[in-house]
Amino acid sequence: MGRLMSEVAIVGVGWSGFRSITPDLSFREMMFEAAAMAYADAGIHPRRDLDGLVTAEEDFHEGIAISDEYVPDQMGAVLKSVHTIAGDGLQALAAGVMQIAAGAARILAVESHSKASNIQNLPQITALAMDPIFQRPLDAHPLFIAGLEMRRYLEATRTSLEHVARVVVKNRRNAMRNPRAAFPADLTVEDVLRSEPLAEPLTRLMAAEPADGCVVIVLARGDIARSLTDRAIWIRGIGWATDSYTLEGRDWEGARYLRRAAEIAYQQAGIRSPRRAFDLVEIDDTFAYKELQHLEALGLCRPGEAGWWTAEGATEIGGELPVNPSGGCLGEGHLLDASGLARLLEAVLQLRGEAGPRQIPHAGTALVASWRGLPTATGAVAVLSREP
Repeated sequence: MGRLMSEVAIVGVGWSGFRSITPDLSFREMMFEAAAMAYADAGIHPRRDLDGLVTAEEDFHEGIAISDEYVPDQMGAVLKSVHTIAGDGLQALAAGVMQIAAGAARILAVESHSKASNIQNLPQITALAMDPIFQRPLDAHPLFIAGLEMRRYLEATRTSLEHVARVVVKNRRNAMRNPRAAFPADLTVEDVLRSEPLAEPLTRLMAAEPADGCVVIVLARGDIARSLTDRAIWIRGIGWATDSYTLEGRDWEGARYLRRAAEIAYQQAGIRSPRRAFDLVEIDDTFAYKELQHLEALGLCRPGEAGWWTAEGATEIGGELPVNPSGGCLGEGHLLDASGLARLLEAVLQLRGEAGPRQIPHAGTALVASWRGLPTATGAVAVLSREP
């Protein structure tokens, strides 16, 4: 895939929730709040200006079939086209970018949300995504996949458990500067290592807790973006990829899905040296080892270096390359399929200089990467810039 066919920019963002539980809000009310904020931020009216919606939803998480039917009303876009992505929010962003780049739309809204607190049996729901013939009959908790992959990653890269724990310490501490974060904490490496085991060597504090939240992003064609705002954030490259759907056939140590997605996004953006190309990175850290694995898959450091890089402070807010200044999924909470849009939201706020006490000075470029989560091997990457 070559360069984008036309300029596409983010002109508005909105959010709601970002709490461990939201008994005061239905998922429809969260969507309405996030959409109203995004439209006001972009300076548009949905009925007059929107050409359509793209939503990332999973029927199993929603507890209803054809869940996209519940999108138009609260998004203020009845009778508009709706494109549903059964995947992560960053994949929905890619679908919106392609529609605008191809000339099929001028202004689109991209939405995804989580009402994880409504799901009483989330592990069992997740297990339904496993192979129905060879894996699901084992009735195993899906976290065993994370434990196996973490063990393989640690052995292949000679990364220590202490390095993984430092990711948790960093991200939960970053979350203390983020008013959206549901799980800020001042932890020590010992706290993380001594927390109860989930799937050895994974401990409880190394895994992000689920949270409720909604994120809405407004996209616009380049000329329209310039007419709407002087704070547009430009999408210079975007890619996504899937490794083998089977556990037996996938890459267990190198996150091949994200490496391929990054190659596509870098090619579009004209990036040859990713380590020197970005001012900050927001990437998936559903499990703490994933942040290290993803840093290496993105080409930001060599295999086996991410742990040492983290231990030396290079990924801190004041370090060489700040990683997850928002607190990531570990700090903000895991928003199911909205997790990728949560990472994107922070990158946009950083590039607009609106990140408050966690602001990265003079941030001009950002890298955003998502993973759809267990048991998948699917990821997406977006390259963002303050300048077109």
